[in-house]
Amino acid sequence: MTLSTIWVLAEPSNGSFTTTSLELLTHARSLATNVAAITWGDGGQLGALAGEYGASTLYDVGDLAGALPGVPVAAAIQALSESDPPDALLIPTSYDGRDIAGRLSARLDRPVLTNVTGISDEGGLVTEHPVFGGSLTVKAKFTGAGPGIVVVRAKSFVAEPSGGPVATVVAAPAGDTGATGGAVIATSHVEERTGPKLEEATVVVSGGRGLGEAGAYAMVEEVAKLLNGAAGASRAIVDAGWVPYSHQVGQTGKTVKPLVYLACGISGATQHMVGMKGSKNIVAINKDADAPIFQIADLGIVGDVHKVLPALIDALKARS
Repeated sequence: MTLSTIWVLAEPSNGSFTTTSLELLTHARSLATNVAAITWGDGGQLGALAGEYGASTLYDVGDLAGALPGVPVAAAIQALSESDPPDALLIPTSYDGRDIAGRLSARLDRPVLTNVTGISDEGGLVTEHPVFGGSLTVKAKFTGAGPGIVVVRAKSFVAEPSGGPVATVVAAPAGDTGATGGAVIATSHVEERTGPKLEEATVVVSGGRGLGEAGAYAMVEEVAKLLNGAAGASRAIVDAGWVPYSHQVGQTGKTVKPLVYLACGISGATQHMVGMKGSKNIVAINKDADAPIFQIADLGIVGDVHKVLPALIDALKARS
């Protein structure tokens, strides 16, 4: 093993870290002997959680007081790396994560590898990237001096606690925020939803163009609610304006790996399957017996969703 130190951007979320952050901490401890987490906001109170997932040190940027996270966090990471840079910095694929990665690339004069789904130590940091809609995986390797900046897709690894000791919490240096230091978040909006988050749900029920019309998506939502799951969608109906982008599953949407994935009226375009093919059990409903979705489905139902879903809803209600 040639990697000794890996830093993970651990994004705070409702008194914890985001699921992707925990996934990255889990994988980082399998690659390096020294793992540190970098967080902000109330994250300084999460030393026990960081340690449980493998970090020995938690660098706390502190309360951002309405500042755009990318500005002070990138400045702090730059200041930290000047004295003892890590071999790699792992960053979740999120709005803040991508912003921070771009700023660090400019500050550290280092390239960024994105859309990463695999990381290994092969005499140096090697990353894996799905291309051509996931039909092929290519590898890349950092060269030159300086940390490798890696932006990793959600659900690429499994978050597993190691039972490690509480991480030492260290205040991160302020760093020079430069000309963008005055940037602040003027307003923010939290998406209204009920039930679990799409990317964290154990059951996901998704609808596609086979639903026929926007109103039929209500059946997908009802099945998801009855199964205590989350409602997803294919890109086709998101582009058509039937549902918000936040519901989209696929290469340009969210990656999900639930215990059960129910695809309703989704033909199975490669773009969609990239985001859900890792699901443990895939059930597909489609009236086209030759639909590509059946090639990866564990259970396929050849039928009209307008007949199958109402019957499923009645059966679920009868059991509740």
